[in-house]
Amino acid sequence: MPKHTFLTGDRPTGRLHIGHFVGSLQNRVALQNSGDYNNFIMIADTQALTDNARNPEKIRNSLMEVALDYLAVGIDPTKSTILVQSGVPALAELTMYYLDLVSVARLNRNPTVKTEIKQKAFGESVPAGFLIYPVSQAADITAFKADTVPVGDDQEPMLEQTREIVRSFNHTYGKDVLVEPEGYFPPKGSGRLPGIDGNAKMSKSLNNGIYLADDADTVKQKIMSMYTDSNHIHVEDPGQVEGNVVFTYLDIFASDKAKVADLKAQYQYGGLGDVKLKRYLIDVMDGVLTPIRTRREAYAKDMAGVAQVLIDGTARANEVANQTLAEVRDAIGFNYFK
Repeated sequence: MPKHTFLTGDRPTGRLHIGHFVGSLQNRVALQNSGDYNNFIMIADTQALTDNARNPEKIRNSLMEVALDYLAVGIDPTKSTILVQSGVPALAELTMYYLDLVSVARLNRNPTVKTEIKQKAFGESVPAGFLIYPVSQAADITAFKADTVPVGDDQEPMLEQTREIVRSFNHTYGKDVLVEPEGYFPPKGSGRLPGIDGNAKMSKSLNNGIYLADDADTVKQKIMSMYTDSNHIHVEDPGQVEGNVVFTYLDIFASDKAKVADLKAQYQYGGLGDVKLKRYLIDVMDGVLTPIRTRREAYAKDMAGVAQVLIDGTARANEVANQTLAEVRDAIGFNYFK
C-alpha cells in the first residue's frame, strides 16, 4: 500500500505555544510515528514575510526557535522532512500559476483570511501577499502531492480553497496532476486553546500563551495568573466551570478524567479554591512539558546540527517540489525547450 504524504507549516514569528501543540503538532508526530506517511513539515518564512516585510530580522531570529520546537515535540528528521519555505523556489512559481485560477472576490470571501485581516487591523492597507496567502498555501500543499494535512479546525476554509484550485487546475488543463487534500484535525474537544487571560485566541501578538520553551517557573507563574471565574471570590462560593480557562486546560491535558470531573463538581458546589485548582494544573502541565523541554535543551546544544537538519530537509523538498512543478508546466504547455 503506497504511503500518503502531508505538509503543514508554522510561521517563524516567535516561539510556538501549547496551542500549536494541541492544534496540529501532536497530530504531526502521531502520523509520523504511524509509518504510513511521508511527512513534509514546513517552516513558513515566506508567508511570515507577508505582514513582516519591514521586520525580516524577526523572522530570521525565530526560524531556528521554531525548528527547535519541532524537534522538541518529537518530530524526527529521520522520519519527517523539515524544510524552509523560502528555500524551495518552485513554491513561488506554483503560486503564480494558481493565482490566475482564483478571483480576488473569492479570496476576499475566505473566512480565515477575513478573520486574520480583522485581527491585525490592516484596514485598507492589506498587503497583497497577505490576501493571497491561501493560494501560496495551496502551492505548499500540492507541491508535495499532499493528501493529508494536519491542521486546526479553523484552517478548513484554507483547505477548501486548495481543493478548489486543484479541481480548477486539473479541469482547465485536462490532466489530473494535482491531488486534493483532506484535513486531519485534532480530536474532538481539543481544538483551539484560549489564552491564559480568557481571550478566545491564544497568540504570540497577545502574549497570552504558554510556550513550549517556557521553563517550569514561568509556566507556574502563567498558570497562577490564569482567568477562572471572577465571581468565585471565596473558597466556599460556588464556581463557574463553563468558560473557566483552568478547567479548559485540564479537560485537554489531564489524563485522570475522573479526577477532573470530581474537581468540577466540587468547584460548582463550593469549597474548592482557585489556588488549589491551579496547583493541580501546574502538575499536569509539568508532566506534559518536561519531556518537550528536555529534548529542546538537548538539541539546543548542537545548533549546527539543527541547521543541517533544515539544509538536508530543504534539499529533499526541492527534489519533490521540482518534480511537481515540471508536471504542472507540462500540463500548461510551458515545455518549450524539450
